[in-house]
Amino acid sequence: MATRMRRPVTLAAAVTTAAALGAGALTLALPASAAEGAAPPMPLVDGTLDWGVKQSFRSYLAQPFAKGRITLEGGATQAAGNGVFTFADGTGTYDTAGHATATAFKGGVRFEAHEGALDIRISDVRLRTAGSASPTGEITADVVTKEKDGSFTTRDDVSFAALDMSGVRPGQGAGGAMVFKDIPAALTKDGAAAFAGFYKEGDALDPATLTVKAGARPTTPPTTPPTTPPTMPPTTAPTTTPPTTAPTTAPTTPATTPPTTTAPVPTATAPTTPAPTGTATATATPSSSPSVVAGRLTWGVLERWRVYVAERCGGTVTPAAGAVRSGSAYAFQADGAELDADARTLAASFGGRVDFVCAAHGIDWRISGVKVSASGTTGTLTADVTTASGTRKGVRFAELDLAEADWSPKDGVVTLAALPAKLTAAGAALFAAPGGASYYEAGLALDPVTVSLAVDEDATLPADTGTGGTGTGGTGDAGAGDGASGSGGSGTTASGATGAGTIGGGTAGGGGTVGGGSAGGGGVLAATGSSAPTGLLAGAAALVAGAGAAVVVAVRRRAGAEG
Repeated sequence: MATRMRRPVTLAAAVTTAAALGAGALTLALPASAAEGAAPPMPLVDGTLDWGVKQSFRSYLAQPFAKGRITLEGGATQAAGNGVFTFADGTGTYDTAGHATATAFKGGVRFEAHEGALDIRISDVRLRTAGSASPTGEITADVVTKEKDGSFTTRDDVSFAALDMSGVRPGQGAGGAMVFKDIPAALTKDGAAAFAGFYKEGDALDPATLTVKAGARPTTPPTTPPTTPPTMPPTTAPTTTPPTTAPTTAPTTPATTPPTTTAPVPTATAPTTPAPTGTATATATPSSSPSVVAGRLTWGVLERWRVYVAERCGGTVTPAAGAVRSGSAYAFQADGAELDADARTLAASFGGRVDFVCAAHGIDWRISGVKVSASGTTGTLTADVTTASGTRKGVRFAELDLAEADWSPKDGVVTLAALPAKLTAAGAALFAAPGGASYYEAGLALDPVTVSLAVDEDATLPADTGTGGTGTGGTGDAGAGDGASGSGGSGTTASGATGAGTIGGGTAGGGGTVGGGSAGGGGVLAATGSSAPTGLLAGAAALVAGAGAAVVVAVRRRAGAEG
């Protein structure tokens, strides 16, 4: 069980320093000295564990399409409003030498959904702490899980949750009980397997609250009877007096408040230089700074979402409309981009769509119209997302971290590699069924995003590792409020390869405007946030591929860098 080593403040340490709190209170003191020998364990009684396992999982089961239910067993109870569970009648021991604790509780919980396809039962819940050795602990349980083939797997004493006791401070409960509130808990590797793969190791679980009382202190009777009776009564009264000063030391460390962190708000500003208003011609006049001639965004969206839909649910995850599979991720080809590597700004749009479909669970979730806007060290990813509630366009889906991004071109290609991405509140809301809570929370780490942009006509983008060579573009989605819709044309480059090579063979051949029609008609590039009214560089100098080209990108550098 992987845990962090922090200040050694544990449940056991708190127990040993607790002052007398009344009848039944925990008044356990450390042994006076090692010379007294190993003391017997101290019993713990009347324990309760308040723990909801995982709030988002409970919310998921409450969605109408899940047809879920939660069944309480063996005396476990649940708070109103789909709240946390209470496992009661806890009994256990406190090791007065090593200060570790172990408490077992009665009761169990069964989670069911999707007409029996999902079935997980948790029982024999126990909480242990490591004591002086480490400020850590764990929740273990017996877990029965229904597998995809319909069989059941029973795992006994699974280390389900890892506990961090380092910031926990004791409080006083009813009847002198000690209360250890909101102990942070995280899913273990074995817990993730027992959880049917819905979540991964390290995911935050609901915090746990432990309440315990000390039982009667055990006594150690003498093991050897006296062998020599006294022969004379004592003639001198004992002079030893009992100590008159009671211990006065009590815990002095106040409860601490965990630091609060405010997520940085991206301040990306789209380029404001007005777009040229001239009409595109068959040949482009070279400028002193190179244009972006091809581009690609590679992104897997969210691994756990892919695994859930494709594996746990038995559904499909399919790239479409020009997107192709690239290893475990998907490649979206650039429709338009404005890049200023010197100023570290980018506004780019990408074609293609990925469909997440599982009819058995009522899931039909599609993402398309992906756009990236970046300035300095921060950026955003927006997208059009279709769910059971309809289609939302231009959703601010993810915040991007470009603090470590390398904007310098290599072999004519700027690659912003593996940009960390976090789910926004607006993005999280799109993972919820109508009227229900989201499956995921804002701030969740999404799959990293890689953007590759060729700034030289002879440059070659890194080859895709995925499949799906041609494919049709289908009907293009509208931009984020200010783009025009239209057909996207066919889904191949002029060379027939997906993403590799230059667009249009490196020349500005062909004729006509972008997409084979006039600006505002079929195939117009989506707007990317610049001041151009009908999309990125409509009417500007452009590279135009022959009929059937999927990616036609002509991007000007900032005006100050031209000429």
